[in-house]
Amino acid sequence: MLSSILIIVVVSYLLGSIPFGYLLVRMFRGEDVRQSGSGNIGATNVARTGSKGLAIATLLLDAAKGYAAVAFAFHLNGVPGAFLNPGPTTTLADMSSVTGALHLAYLAAALAAFCAMVGHMFPVWLRFKGGKGVAVSVGAFGAIAPRALVVALALFVIVVALTRYVSLGSMVGAVVFPFACWWANPLTRDLGVMSLIAASSLLIVQRHHDNIRRLMAGTENRFR
Repeated sequence: MLSSILIIVVVSYLLGSIPFGYLLVRMFRGEDVRQSGSGNIGATNVARTGSKGLAIATLLLDAAKGYAAVAFAFHLNGVPGAFLNPGPTTTLADMSSVTGALHLAYLAAALAAFCAMVGHMFPVWLRFKGGKGVAVSVGAFGAIAPRALVVALALFVIVVALTRYVSLGSMVGAVVFPFACWWANPLTRDLGVMSLIAASSLLIVQRHHDNIRRLMAGTENRFR
């Protein structure tokens, strides 16, 4: 059990720490994205380099590494599709073991999501100075609680459409997401799972501390 946890932590962190935004801008534009705009390696700052194509690629790849980390955790826990869709011959005893296995799998998946976000925010390859983890969280938690993610993304879109502040939309979505998980996905109603989801959301908000200061000062950049 301990070895599985360590494997999930290490693999998820390393997946999350792949700095796609930095690599793409360096390869295709010969620039260091950290020298532009906010100095962030995420898709929003990549767009500030003048390449929307690279920004979209960064967004998709960052989400993909979050999804991959969670998918790996589910796979390592060996939860087959039959557990998700029990057949007509499944007994109550079978269902009890299925539920227990799924809770363990979701705990491992939430841990993988958290570690992938930490890897993105503090990548070992860039001296632990990375992004804010929003796209990674979308990919990771899309594999854990897709309906809750839809709620968070809907609020993100509404806030950005009304204010033109991507940072504010990201923080609102992050804050709402744990509550949406509790409401939309019973398998996340576990103290360990919810603690990891809440910690992930708090990490995103904390990584926006500079944006919070600029929002309060009225100097935050608006999305165009």
